[in-house]
Amino acid sequence: MSSLLKVIVGSKNPVKINAAKHIFTMYFPNNTIDCLGVNAPSNVPDQPIGEDETRIGAQNRVNYCKKHYQADYYVAMEGGAEQFSYGAATFAYVVIDNATEQVVGRSSNLPLPNILFKALLNGEELGDVMDKAFNTTNIKQKGGAIGLLTNNYATRESTYTQALTLAMAPFLHSDLYRK
Repeated sequence: MSSLLKVIVGSKNPVKINAAKHIFTMYFPNNTIDCLGVNAPSNVPDQPIGEDETRIGAQNRVNYCKKHYQADYYVAMEGGAEQFSYGAATFAYVVIDNATEQVVGRSSNLPLPNILFKALLNGEELGDVMDKAFNTTNIKQKGGAIGLLTNNYATRESTYTQALTLAMAPFLHSDLYRK
């Protein structure tokens, strides 16, 4: 008989919920995974600019979930953008918390066209900017900018899944990380 593993995701976005469910199913194949998405405020702008704002948004979502829900793990993902020295890019921060330890991870960068990044600096959200540029609807709950700009060889979900997979390392080898 498998035991139940409860995971709370700080978003109702199905892309984020599916990414979290995927990694917990992968790492805990003998458990039944109960993965629930909830509305959790990021307390940062809808379109975070910069690594700090993006990371803090994900941490705020996880901390809200810990305060309001009971679970084995709490997970949040926050997408952001920044103008780096080598060009504009979008990325995500992920946070996983098991009520005793919190781990922060980050996705790889997706280069962004300057025209799209400028729209973000003017207060637009990346999903909306992408919908306009590619004539799509609600792309942020589908493949995201990542899917559109990579011709769907990568997606928003695959990027979150990779970042969450890596962020699980300290939970899997806690004795090593505590040394």
